[in-house]
Amino acid sequence: MAINAGNSFRTRDKLNVGAQTFDIHRLELLEKQGVADLAKLPFSLRILLENLLRCEDGRFVHAEDIRALANWRPGAPEKEIAFMPARVLLQDFTGVPAIVDLATMREAVQRMGGNPKRINPLFPAELVIDHSVQVDNFGNVNAFGLNAELEFQRNVERYAFLRWGQTAFQNFKVVPPDTGICHQVNLEYLARVVCAMPYGNRFEAYPDSVVGTDSHTTMVNALGVFGWGVGGIEAEAAMLGQPSSMLIPEVVGFRLHGRLSDGATATDLVLTVTEMLRKKGVVGKFVEFYGSGLSTLSVPDRATIANMSPEYGATMGFFPVDAETLAYLQFTARSAEQIALVEAYCKEQMLFRTDQTPPPLFNDALELDLGTVEPTVAGPKRPQDRVALRQAKASFAKVLEGTPAKHVAVRNNGDSFDLSSGAVVIAAITSCTNTSNPSLMLGAGLLAKKAVERGLHVKPWVKTSLAPGSKVVTDYLLAARLTPYLEKLNFHLVGYGCTTCIGNSGPLPDAIGAAIKDNNLIAVAVLSGNRNFEGRIHPLVRANYLASPPLVVAYALAGRMDLDLTSEPLGNDSAGKPVYLKDIWPTPQEIEATVRSSVSTAQYSKQYG
Repeated sequence: MAINAGNSFRTRDKLNVGAQTFDIHRLELLEKQGVADLAKLPFSLRILLENLLRCEDGRFVHAEDIRALANWRPGAPEKEIAFMPARVLLQDFTGVPAIVDLATMREAVQRMGGNPKRINPLFPAELVIDHSVQVDNFGNVNAFGLNAELEFQRNVERYAFLRWGQTAFQNFKVVPPDTGICHQVNLEYLARVVCAMPYGNRFEAYPDSVVGTDSHTTMVNALGVFGWGVGGIEAEAAMLGQPSSMLIPEVVGFRLHGRLSDGATATDLVLTVTEMLRKKGVVGKFVEFYGSGLSTLSVPDRATIANMSPEYGATMGFFPVDAETLAYLQFTARSAEQIALVEAYCKEQMLFRTDQTPPPLFNDALELDLGTVEPTVAGPKRPQDRVALRQAKASFAKVLEGTPAKHVAVRNNGDSFDLSSGAVVIAAITSCTNTSNPSLMLGAGLLAKKAVERGLHVKPWVKTSLAPGSKVVTDYLLAARLTPYLEKLNFHLVGYGCTTCIGNSGPLPDAIGAAIKDNNLIAVAVLSGNRNFEGRIHPLVRANYLASPPLVVAYALAGRMDLDLTSEPLGNDSAGKPVYLKDIWPTPQEIEATVRSSVSTAQYSKQYG
């Protein structure tokens, strides 16, 4: 749907990309009129400024709104504006009610004698089914099929309705169950970065933007896509062409410099960033990352950071478009025409960053030397409670203070063992936060390989699971020949969806659950997720720690939280010799070589082509 702009500032112009001509609202023309100084505006506000120019209609967006944003400076008076997203992203739990409402509108129009087929989303709406799969089965090669079968049995009416909706409504697409998590599918496939919308015999180009019915919609900020999570009613309003009302936000700049040291992961980085931004206080604000450190971070690394924007409290965690963005689009099988449009448009509109780009103005700023980031977990109850791995044992000891030391004899699945407080009973490689990152996932696979080769085993009380955010992950784990090693440690595929991260961890084995409940044990979950509030992961698990996928595997091997993984052995090898985490931790060179040899554009084409 094209926007009929008032064009008060005469910014409508043409952009030629190859043989194609696009209508755009050229931001540079505001500078020539003395209305704006674009270099001083944060990149995120430049995108918002274009949105106002394009959507100016005299009703929701007025010329004075454009002027106020164009003249933005830190400390400027509050000003309410209207933002119109380019598209809407839905997940199944919160998306189904919106589609039900559209169907109800059609029914009402039909009763009044009108044409019900006129009721459609006015902007693209894409729904990904990812919130329904649960980890009922685990630790065997049939787990995925059994969980998928149960998922369909439980949701047959909802899925039939959504299938009808996809054929009935225009501008509405459904990504079926067992495909992936909405944010990872958005990153790898749905995101345009720059939209090209046909109207009449012309095309209009403008920055991609999205509101989604899930708080972690911000993950796509890693691609320079403007957007965040909203409630179902607000998303439905956007589908029907209604803008979102907002104040011109404060923007906090976050300068990154240096590079991650050996042994540190993107998960360690995001948990560090979350701790820093929670202390700073960024609720209701945009966070925009800048500095030379961005060039050392891949788009999946950035996505790990942007994903947890709700956890550090910001509306967005925004990364401007740069050369790394273009490389990612090419690698994930976007068309050459689309990539050319993104590059030409962003460079023409001063939306493309380099290491030489001067920093804009911010309301506030902070910085981080990436080289200071160290292996980290966060918990036991909040994602901002970062604990250095070397201090995790001592930190957990405080959780156990005042808890009687009980050792409960348990027999489960042919194994006999003692269970006590501090036992890791759930180890889940889960969540779009980390499973979108090949370095993290292949790092977990390499660690599993080394552990198996040293004769280590997962403890029998640990419920393990592997739930990637897209099928591309299983493709490259297979290509790297790492799947058998993960499976030998019981990290079998259980589904493609949010699973444990949203509390769909499924039941614990009866004997283990009874031992925890009857003896008031403080059991532990370690997951590569983004939230760890008490009771969220599992009602019987009181301590929950966020960690990178390799550390999830390590804690499954250790079986306990009250163990110092930096100095105490995970177990003994087949010769009785102790094996430490440092002995099986993959080097950056090993991970990089495996990524290069195992992850390919063809895998993205296969799954999304």
